[in-house]
Amino acid sequence: MSSSAQPPSVTRQWICVIALACAAFIFNTTEFIPVALLSDIGHSFAMTPTEVGLMLTIYAWVVALLSLPIMLLTRSIERRFLLTLLFIVFIASHVLSYFAWSFSILVTSRIGIAVAHALFWSITASLAVRVAPKGKEFQALGLLSTGTAMAMVLGIPFGRMIGESYGWRNSFGLIAVIATLVCLILVKTLPRLPSVNSGSLSSLKSLVKRPSLMLVFALTIIVISAQFTAYSYIEPFALKVAEFSSVQTTTLLLIYGGAGFLGSYLFGKFAPQFPRLTIPFFTLGLGLSMLLLLPMSTSLFGLNSLSLIWGISIIGFSLALQAKTLNLASDATDVAMSIFSGLYNVGIGGGALLGGIVTAQIGLDRIGWVGGLIAILGFMLTLALVHRPDFIRS
Repeated sequence: MSSSAQPPSVTRQWICVIALACAAFIFNTTEFIPVALLSDIGHSFAMTPTEVGLMLTIYAWVVALLSLPIMLLTRSIERRFLLTLLFIVFIASHVLSYFAWSFSILVTSRIGIAVAHALFWSITASLAVRVAPKGKEFQALGLLSTGTAMAMVLGIPFGRMIGESYGWRNSFGLIAVIATLVCLILVKTLPRLPSVNSGSLSSLKSLVKRPSLMLVFALTIIVISAQFTAYSYIEPFALKVAEFSSVQTTTLLLIYGGAGFLGSYLFGKFAPQFPRLTIPFFTLGLGLSMLLLLPMSTSLFGLNSLSLIWGISIIGFSLALQAKTLNLASDATDVAMSIFSGLYNVGIGGGALLGGIVTAQIGLDRIGWVGGLIAILGFMLTLALVHRPDFIRS
């Protein structure tokens, strides 16, 4: 009798993992979807894309500020209840986004989403490992990463397509509907999960004493700031500087997102063979992609080809730094990943803010040059990082 009960149990475990991967897709889509809708949101509130772009900075910095504190504050709460609670906040905030009658209300709703986002990424990786079938923990993490990559591939361009056809509010409304379905599946299938191994403040003292890890954290802020100086305003850049049509702009975002799969594959295939080359290689790819953004904008084929290299580089860079963080902090992964997620969002917010300043003060066409130069500084830092004696030994 017990053997006949085993397959449904394993099936239920995989349903949990897949639902968490779908949740990862939703949470990453909603963070970046305003990038594809800046112009449309601006039209609704009689604002410029640069002014609307401030929403990206506020969201990212709320996530950055809360990632570690919220993980520590909720470390003793049962995980299924906590996940349900954060989904309720997430869904309600999206409903508010849908009905937002002013830009300040829209920003308020985005802050609510950011709070849920910070908590979600503080607990989800460990949840996926815990609910996965025995011996399938790495596959579970792989599915979670796939959900994240799919947000770049499908979430942002599809969000733009829905926004173009039915209005930007419906993009947020659709996310609320999908999130509700995922939440119901998780409530139905997840077992009760008492909090375990969530970490504590004492872990920070040990992490601060690891120079290579501190360099990885610094590199995260610098290069992600560079990335989002340009990427935050890629939609208005494509429309106004490259003079792409709306359809061509959506295609550009699809190519950029699709490159994420290729970047993930290249990382998995070559990172173990070339551990010292991976981080510098992808960082240099990012820098060159942004520096060539303006020169390539005169050609549809040129900019689409560049977006392919750019998409490969950002996914490869993000995976490489995440893997190195886990490697350098294998004894305190929850705390280290909360810090990494927080600093990544510091970079997103800082980059979006800097991109807005560059657009307003120098010109929209210069975002690639500024972002590219910052990324090249990051590339120089990677050379120092990979030659540290503890880089490989760790």
